[in-house]
Amino acid sequence: MKKSQLARWMAGAVMLMAGAAGAQAETLKFAMAAEPYPPFSSKQPDGQWAGFEPDLIRALCAQMKADCEIDEVAWDGLIPALMAKKVDVIFNSMSVTEEREKQIAFSRAYYDTPVAVAAPAALDFAITPEGLKGKAIGVQLSTVSSNYLKKYYEGIADVRYYDTQDSVNADLVAGRIDLMMADGIAVSAFVKSPDAQAAGIENKGMVPYDPLFGRGVGAGLRKEDTALKAKLDEAIGKLLASEDYKTISAKYFDVSVAPKQ
Repeated sequence: MKKSQLARWMAGAVMLMAGAAGAQAETLKFAMAAEPYPPFSSKQPDGQWAGFEPDLIRALCAQMKADCEIDEVAWDGLIPALMAKKVDVIFNSMSVTEEREKQIAFSRAYYDTPVAVAAPAALDFAITPEGLKGKAIGVQLSTVSSNYLKKYYEGIADVRYYDTQDSVNADLVAGRIDLMMADGIAVSAFVKSPDAQAAGIENKGMVPYDPLFGRGVGAGLRKEDTALKAKLDEAIGKLLASEDYKTISAKYFDVSVAPKQ
């Protein structure tokens, strides 16, 4: 090989190695809503993320040997941010539904919980059109609970939509709404809070399953990112079968939230 050819070959090899190193160093961006949603996620005063889902992200990224970061996005901006390629994965208690699958792909489910209702202990009602007629019901926008109430109870109950779950909780404590509907684990955590206990708020039980509630919670991805989906599916499967998942789950919940396999 001539010296000039050798020099060109070496230069090309260096560029390829640099490109490969750059690809390996690329950070996988997980999107999470800025609004606190304990015990699933909340941003601490020091900027660190805490909760069930941030812990799962760290475990999954360690398993995939990937450099990852959590990017803060408003709840209603999660799918637009994903589609605009500002983030790579939505990992924020997003239920897998047919409506969402028209826009994005989902990983296999990494947790599953039913939908529940919270209300003052003195309020007696049934989760039926007759039982909720005229009741002021609070719910967070763009959730399976809001889709359920919109389909079955608009025009029957006074359904009020909120940007954040915190706002729903605050209005229930203040008596501005009669009850709220949300994820069952989030409801269980809320009713144990000092504000809820002082206001006499209690968990009124689970809402009967409806297909609108989806098929568990999965990570949202762009449909074309098939390689990333396969990698994430494999990592979630291994994590679900591990003691790490049980340890993380037990840290936040009294019951199993593992999805049905």
